[in-house]
Amino acid sequence: MMDVEKLREDVIVETELRGHPFRLRSTWGLFSPRDVDEGSRLLLRYVRVEPDDDCLDLGCGYGAIGLTLARCAPQGRTRLVDKDFVAVDYARRNARENGVKNAVAKLSNGFSGVEDLQFDLVAANLPAKTGKELLYLLLHDAHAHLSPGGALWVVTISGLRRFIERGMREVFGNYEKVKQGRTHTVACAVREA
Repeated sequence: MMDVEKLREDVIVETELRGHPFRLRSTWGLFSPRDVDEGSRLLLRYVRVEPDDDCLDLGCGYGAIGLTLARCAPQGRTRLVDKDFVAVDYARRNARENGVKNAVAKLSNGFSGVEDLQFDLVAANLPAKTGKELLYLLLHDAHAHLSPGGALWVVTISGLRRFIERGMREVFGNYEKVKQGRTHTVACAVREA
């Protein structure tokens, strides 16, 4: 029989991402609660981030991608957004407990809570089962919220890579397959104007 009270306790993920140590709290019901998933790790391994970049982690979960971007861009500001209030609460706690002061987590359905902010980098581990309509909305909204020269970085299951390539070429006019792993693909598109 499972110990229900034990299941109510936070899941602690101790990890290193891009050379930065993290102690992240998670809980059951959030994506990949036991450890940072393979797709997010692949994205973080290849994303190009400058020290002064303003970053957005779209669909932040408990904050692994966004907090890593914030650490890689200490002179910039990083916004973490998710439509799940539990995820936002954990991302906020993880920012505070890991001493990441240039990161703010906010409840947002896609870009709805981002106001008119512009970013140098938008990163997302796109879920496979959201539907192509939502993925097109996210591509268009990312383009609208990127500064000229800013980049959208995504990781998807490899089965979505052709769709993402078509969508990025349609919306951004460009596409770069950065890395294709065993199960995931990292891609990038740049807002040219």
